[in-house]
Amino acid sequence: MNKRRLGNSSLFVSELGLGCMSLPNDLQETKNIIDAAIDAGINFFDTADLYANGQNEAIVGQALKKRRHEIVLATKVGNKMNEDGKSWTWDASKEHIIEAVKQSLKRLGTDYIDLYQLHGGTMEDNIDETIDAFESLKQDGLIREYGISSIRPTVIHRFLEKSDASSIMMQYSLLDRRPEEWFPMIQKAGASVITRGTIAKGFLTAEGLERASKSNGFAAYNTEQLREAVAALANETDDLHAAAIAFVLREQTVATALIGARTTEQFTRSIEAYNKEVAKKSIEALSHLTAAHQYKEHRL
Repeated sequence: MNKRRLGNSSLFVSELGLGCMSLPNDLQETKNIIDAAIDAGINFFDTADLYANGQNEAIVGQALKKRRHEIVLATKVGNKMNEDGKSWTWDASKEHIIEAVKQSLKRLGTDYIDLYQLHGGTMEDNIDETIDAFESLKQDGLIREYGISSIRPTVIHRFLEKSDASSIMMQYSLLDRRPEEWFPMIQKAGASVITRGTIAKGFLTAEGLERASKSNGFAAYNTEQLREAVAALANETDDLHAAAIAFVLREQTVATALIGARTTEQFTRSIEAYNKEVAKKSIEALSHLTAAHQYKEHRL
C-alpha cells in the first residue's frame, strides 16, 4: 500500500487508514480486523477518547499491543465526559488536554501518541492556550504531532494560522465535497487532510442504492437528491466502492482516507476496492455527477 507524508511532519501514513470508532467491542474480532489491516499495509489507526467513553481506546490498545511499533496511532481530545457517563462538555483548555492525554496513554497502553487531534473546536476557544498544550506535550515526547478534526473553515484557518498542525480531519467524499474549497488553504499551511466518511455511510458501495432508499438524505442532499445522485454514480461505474476511494485519493492534499469496519468481511471489501485500479477518466466522469457544495456556516 502506498504511503503519503502527513503535512510537513516526519510521519508517513498509508493511503487507507482504519477509523476505529465502529470496531466491535469483542477483543478477538477487533484484533482480527486490526491484524488484517496491518497485514494489508495499513499503518494509520484513528480513535478518540470520546468513543464508547474511552473503551474504544482501551480495546484498540489491547489489539495493537504487540504491533505498536508498526503503526501510526492517532486519537482525539476536547470532549470531556460528564459524570453521567452519557453526555459530554466541550473543553479545549490546557488543563483538560494535559490530563486527558495521560488517560488516553493509559487506555492505549503506550507511552506516546503519534497524532493527537483536537476533536472539534469553536471560535470561543482560547486557541493560544490549546496550541500551547499541544506544543508542551510534543516537547515532553508524549505526542509526536498534532492536528484538528473540524469542518468549520473559521476554526481551521485560525488553528493553522497560529500553529504547526500537521493535519485536518474532515468529512469528504463524492457526496460531500464541501472541503474542496479549503484544500488550497490547508496545503499552503503545510498540513494534510485526513478524510472521514470516505464511503459516505455506505452510500458509495454496492449497497448504496438500498441504503439511499431508506435514508433521509445526506450532507447537502435531501432524500430525493441523494437517491438520484447515488443512482447516477452507480450507473457510471461497475464498482462504486473502488471509485469512491480513488476519488478521495486523487487529491494530493489528502494524506489518508479513513475506512471503518465492524467485521473482517467489511474491511476486506474496502481493501479490495482500494486495490482495484480506477481510470482517471472514470473518476473525472463521476465528479461531474455530484455537486461541489460549499459550507454555508463558519465561513471566512
